[in-house]
Amino acid sequence: MIETVLHAWVDAFKPLGLNYSFVQDPGELSAFGHGMLVTLQLCAWTIPVSLLFGVLIAAALTSGRPWLARPLQAFVEVTRNTPTLVQLYCAFLVLNMLITQKLGGGNPITPFAWVVIVVALHKGVFHAEALRAGIEAVPAVTLEAARSLALSRRQTLMQVQLPLAVRFALPALINNLVDLVKMTAIASAIAVGDVTYESIMIWSYRDNVLELLLLILLYFGLLTWLVGVAGRWLENRLRMPGYGQ
Repeated sequence: MIETVLHAWVDAFKPLGLNYSFVQDPGELSAFGHGMLVTLQLCAWTIPVSLLFGVLIAAALTSGRPWLARPLQAFVEVTRNTPTLVQLYCAFLVLNMLITQKLGGGNPITPFAWVVIVVALHKGVFHAEALRAGIEAVPAVTLEAARSLALSRRQTLMQVQLPLAVRFALPALINNLVDLVKMTAIASAIAVGDVTYESIMIWSYRDNVLELLLLILLYFGLLTWLVGVAGRWLENRLRMPGYGQ
């Protein structure tokens, strides 16, 4: 049944000049499917890790402690003003080598993990800036009410400022996550077997670049659309009367 569908798919696109015959090769079809799964795994890891980094960095930036905030401000500037691909190369080719040498040849950090760390940190910086703006947008009367209840600075941040900041910053956060999903394609630069890397391996033998690029576009378009739908649902779910109206 599946073979019949795939054969019909190949025949349907032939009149358009598109060669999708790779789907009839079990090995290449399996490799492409594995690449799609790896890309999905990258998104599943980088999204929550980047949000965690964003919350931690935003909390440090608004902590009122110069010894903590100033180094992180420098980190934010360097991270958001340099290309993600360059950061990945520096991490994988330099830090990875230093760690390997320090451990005497054994390195527990895989290329997949390096992609997660670098992409999550890069987008975590943008999350942090969005959250920082949200934290600073919390009305002064709300903070006064928190102080009148004898809440500590940490309690005020976690129970008052951050929940409101997330609501204020949610459109920017969702936009960052959409960009993060697209950014996972850089994993192919260090031979992580995502959908882009597997497609490159296939078209290097079959010369069907256009056909595979169209599939990659459709796949990433679907993933980013799902993130956008989830974001709009969260915006409606977390909307508070009296805020943002």
